[in-house]
Amino acid sequence: MMASTLVRTLEVTVISGEDLRNDRRPIKKNAFVVVRTDSYNSRRTDMDTDGGSYPKWNQKLMVDMSMHAQFITLEVQCKTSLGDKIVGTARIPVSDFVGGYVPESYLHFLSYRLRDHNGERNGIVNISVKVKVPEYASCSRTELGIPFGGGIVTGVPILCNY
Repeated sequence: MMASTLVRTLEVTVISGEDLRNDRRPIKKNAFVVVRTDSYNSRRTDMDTDGGSYPKWNQKLMVDMSMHAQFITLEVQCKTSLGDKIVGTARIPVSDFVGGYVPESYLHFLSYRLRDHNGERNGIVNISVKVKVPEYASCSRTELGIPFGGGIVTGVPILCNY
């Protein structure tokens, strides 16, 4: 099996954050997000310098994810005079955007509760996730000689008792 078939590429757009706090005080500036699929694959947004505790990033990040991954991690961090501090973390189950009855390239809009290092609620992060389908996996059109819309069809298995 080729190594390229063992990974998926995710298009994660980090949209915004809500009610982010640093030691129970609203964040003033310099918040950013790190998206991790494992210890080797991570990307980060630019810093939001003026959104305070309601930052907006609207930044698209491309990150590789193993076909066997069960979670991705989002860490909202804040740059302080003492260094980068983790404001909150969300572990996102891959099953939230892979599998089910929607096509792989479907764009999912998701919001997750962030938890601080004590497990306390600490804001919300809003994202969109899309699994990028490799070119070789996409359908090619062939001439059928009959009208064909070329749309995506989802099949649902049913149980037949004969």
